[in-house]
Amino acid sequence: MTWIEKAKPIWLFMLIMILFGNFTLYQSSFGLTIMPEETQFVVLGSLVDFVILAPLFTMLYLNKFTLKTTIMLSALGCVLLRFLIPSSLLEPYEAITWIGIMAEGGIILLELLLIVTFVRYMPKIIGDVKESRLPVVFSFSQAVDHYVRNHPVIQMICSESLMFYYAFASWKKVPRPGITLYKKSSYIALQIMMIHAIVIETIGIHYWLHDKAPILSIILLLLNIYSVIFFLADIQALRLNPIHFDKDAVYLSLGLMKRTQIDYSNVECIIDETSVLEQKLSKDTADFTVRDFEKVYPDFILKMKTPQKVVLFMGIEKKYDYIAIKSDSPSELKELFKVNNAAAADASQIFCIDQKK
Repeated sequence: MTWIEKAKPIWLFMLIMILFGNFTLYQSSFGLTIMPEETQFVVLGSLVDFVILAPLFTMLYLNKFTLKTTIMLSALGCVLLRFLIPSSLLEPYEAITWIGIMAEGGIILLELLLIVTFVRYMPKIIGDVKESRLPVVFSFSQAVDHYVRNHPVIQMICSESLMFYYAFASWKKVPRPGITLYKKSSYIALQIMMIHAIVIETIGIHYWLHDKAPILSIILLLLNIYSVIFFLADIQALRLNPIHFDKDAVYLSLGLMKRTQIDYSNVECIIDETSVLEQKLSKDTADFTVRDFEKVYPDFILKMKTPQKVVLFMGIEKKYDYIAIKSDSPSELKELFKVNNAAAADASQIFCIDQKK
């Protein structure tokens, strides 16, 4: 972990202080009382805060440094300044904020063009998905990457499309054959309980808030409806997508929450020591263990030769050194990994003891 990762709380605190300080200064009665008569340097300081410092702390917090991110965050800061600072105070620097707004508009226009491209190629994408032998949760994203440039906006749309597909268009589908992750757990029952709780909470809170804060009640209603759709889709994605093996890789998905394609050649060894499995999983371990009413532990952990890419919800990608798996047929799954691991000269050497802390 780098010093940037270790200092994440500091970057977040500094970002919150910039936002809170400027909001208090321009949008509260207290701020108006301490505002000096010469406001030019105060506004200049806010401009530096939103165009330079806030983007810098945001990138430090996300640990993501690219020219595009810098331009986008600085432009967003200019847009926020237009809403935050009264126009009479911002007038000397109005040209700078307009440049930022135009830059933000250009970025939004490019993203809209990507969305149009996505819609244009949708028939071909659907055709590729139908012809693919892979589970839809994998074949759809691969087809999208083939026709449309990889972009965070496209990843989000792809993720949302999968959610609505599994929530509304997958109920007549028959689950694929394969090793499942959930049948020996109470995961489905837990998800159904969550749906019931959200529905009951929605009815109660919406009825109570409707007269007091109608806008807030509508926002909460929409968020709860979205949550119910997501839980239904997640259940279906888990049911319909057991672990899939082909000649080169295994395709592992935990509903809509995470998925990964593991090449056999990238598996260094399998860790199945009880003492290791019952430890708390480290941050460099992707956990493919379904939630249950009681504490559960993985059946084994795959140690990877190189960091393994895992796709999380909304298309977010992270890399992990270990993959923890709990399935309904652990012995069969370990045997399949052992047989298919072409990198192991001796099948018995695929099992190892790893001192994970």
